[in-house]
Amino acid sequence: MRILIVGLGALGGVIATRLTAAGVPVHLAVRSAEAAERLKASGLRVTGAGGEASAAAAHVATLDGLGGARPFDLILLATKAQDALAAAPALPGLLAPDGAILPIQNGFVPGMVADRLGDSRVVGGLSNLGATMTAPGVYEQRNAGHLLIGELAGGEDGRTARIAGLLGAGIEVRVTGNLRGAVWSKLLLNCAVTTLGALAGLTMRRFLALPGGRDLFMRTYDEALSVALAAGDRPERMVVEPLPPGWDGRSRPGPAFEAWLGEILAFYGDLKPSMLQDFEQGRPTEIDFINGHVVAVGRRHGLATPVNGAITETVRAITRGEAVPGPALLAGIAAGRSRTESP
Repeated sequence: MRILIVGLGALGGVIATRLTAAGVPVHLAVRSAEAAERLKASGLRVTGAGGEASAAAAHVATLDGLGGARPFDLILLATKAQDALAAAPALPGLLAPDGAILPIQNGFVPGMVADRLGDSRVVGGLSNLGATMTAPGVYEQRNAGHLLIGELAGGEDGRTARIAGLLGAGIEVRVTGNLRGAVWSKLLLNCAVTTLGALAGLTMRRFLALPGGRDLFMRTYDEALSVALAAGDRPERMVVEPLPPGWDGRSRPGPAFEAWLGEILAFYGDLKPSMLQDFEQGRPTEIDFINGHVVAVGRRHGLATPVNGAITETVRAITRGEAVPGPALLAGIAAGRSRTESP
């Protein structure tokens, strides 16, 4: 199978490096011809969890520069969510007749890509890999995560098994028959771990230790979980069971809850939130595909989502330069204040 990886940020870079180092030839697509030349000269290197690996970036170009190339059997779309939707129209011309496109962004991007290109072309995916790009072509893998892939319509077939077998040469890949449920499970953690950490400018372990930090985590998670269930989807286990122990619409503090939360902390507790990296580098965030998606789906089902709504607006304010990450932002959201009011 001919593989194209679109996007050489933290996630795409780790996957590309580990596949190439394992002997799986991949082609790479980046934003500009200048970026392509830099990667050809520097190569690719990964450190951290999973061990060190390095590889040459022999086949790297822009999407436009791939015109006329022999079609690809698998296109792994590893850009940010908004960039995935922008790149989608160019992908069918690069795809073999029976090939597949595999988006692995946060949220329900695979379904959005399928709406544009057709369900038969798209396999859904998501990632639990924690990674950071420290320089172009240089990556640090922060955990022993995996890719999870599945058919958009549910169930399992030979296509997902073949893709998992191919990518499994470099990274761990699992297959699910309940992709929508898996996407929701990851989204719950994105909403309550990644976004809150980014707003506070802290890791999960540190923001939970703030006054009110744990309560805000629970309120954010509970809102998102209620929306997922109202949408008729069945979140599945990812790191933890999606329903906290004793959940009845609200998380219930106690020993069982602490053990559940401890499992999340063991996986995510000391990771730098990817959205915080977006803030620091002046990049657009994926907030509309994370907490913003919860707000939109909640509205369609008549559910109020005041906490996720406030989080979404505060992220947008940071992006506009009207606020800066810090613990005070979490305190304001927890107290029900707008982003412009003082404690």
